[in-house]
Amino acid sequence: MPVQKIKRGYRKTRYILYKETLINYKEHFWSFLGSFVGIGILSYLESIHFRGSDVVYLIGSFGASSVLIYGIIQSPFSQPRNLVGGHLISAFIGVTVNKLVPDIVWISAPLAVSLSIIFMQITKTLHPPGGATALIAVTGSAQIKGLGYMYVISPVLIGVLILLITALIFNNMTSSRSYPSHSTYHKHYHKIRKRLTGK
Repeated sequence: MPVQKIKRGYRKTRYILYKETLINYKEHFWSFLGSFVGIGILSYLESIHFRGSDVVYLIGSFGASSVLIYGIIQSPFSQPRNLVGGHLISAFIGVTVNKLVPDIVWISAPLAVSLSIIFMQITKTLHPPGGATALIAVTGSAQIKGLGYMYVISPVLIGVLILLITALIFNNMTSSRSYPSHSTYHKHYHKIRKRLTGK
């Protein structure tokens, strides 16, 4: 009996390892192309509008968002509501905290990140890179801090919309990929419908 259990466990482990190491060339191709074009457009805008040493359009959280919206497109964190809402809420909170507690980074940094997490949870827009967007608002360069609430519009809103539009195009160019994830939206639709109709 124990030998059979060990054999079964071994077969399961082998199968999981096999599935995890499968290479889906089509999936990787579209992930690469979408992220290359999305970040490429932002890089181009950066080179045109900001020729100084400060990088404004290419905030680090956009790289993390690209992993989600081009590489893990079925994740709830990757959906448009989370992408746009998470970044905007976090950017607004980051700027507000920076205005209220400037130059005290050991208070402003954790406060901005923690508040952005709570507000993303409340608004159902949890997007992990949002925490970085809030953090950049309080720890970024003088040029980024100098933007004030304009930071929410540019680079955050403009950058997020560019990434989203690119994701909508490249994640739907093949029948094997579908974005936004219909299963995620289906689930939310049925929850809302149940609350409204009681059925």
